[in-house]
Amino acid sequence: MMLQTYKIDGMTCGGCVANVKRLLENLEVVESADIQLEAPQGKLSLKHSVEVTELQKALGKYQISKIEKPKEEKRIEATDLPEKSFTTYKPLLLIVGFIAGVTLLIQYPFTEFSGMIWMRHFMAGFFIVFAFFKLLNLEGFAMSYQMYDIVATKWKGWGYIYPFVELLLGILFLINIAPVFTNVTTIIILGISSIGVIRSVLNKQKIKCACLGDVFNLPMSTVTIVEDLSMLAMSAIMLLLL
Repeated sequence: MMLQTYKIDGMTCGGCVANVKRLLENLEVVESADIQLEAPQGKLSLKHSVEVTELQKALGKYQISKIEKPKEEKRIEATDLPEKSFTTYKPLLLIVGFIAGVTLLIQYPFTEFSGMIWMRHFMAGFFIVFAFFKLLNLEGFAMSYQMYDIVATKWKGWGYIYPFVELLLGILFLINIAPVFTNVTTIIILGISSIGVIRSVLNKQKIKCACLGDVFNLPMSTVTIVEDLSMLAMSAIMLLLL
């Protein structure tokens, strides 16, 4: 087994990353491929040495070239994903904050404020807004989601269906139809989704979070876990209070 680093040009989104990974891992000589967007580069675990021309044939429109210098490999490795900081997660925090604030103001002047109604409206806003971002680039989201979700990994089609499931759940929460079905479905969907997220974080995988689709470059972290588990908890609480 040998590890070789390559520069890969032509990738523009998470979908490209997933596509390049798939094309390379289809080759018999490639044991595994770790592909990232920002450098851009790919680390290939090879069963034996291989000519770059053979890899190029498999990639088609993507241009691949060998990186020889170890120091270059170290420099690029550090740029895998943005550093986990407030600035990195600012888009996510702003979106969630706006949804929380707007759904809170719906009950103004708060003379008979209901936490149950606020949670239902928050869930509606969350699912509808997040489905919107995923649908901006459905294929890109599906490719990124496939990299860590336990269902999408085995069935690619789930990545294409998931945003529409989120949209439907958001509408059901908004108009308050079939609340038991809606909350139970939410708990199941988010519970399964959380497994892949938690596993990726525990394994310290440096991969992109697809919660906001392919629009923002957010690294997978505990922030994603808190997001999923908080939504799951809200559904559980509403289910118990029905």
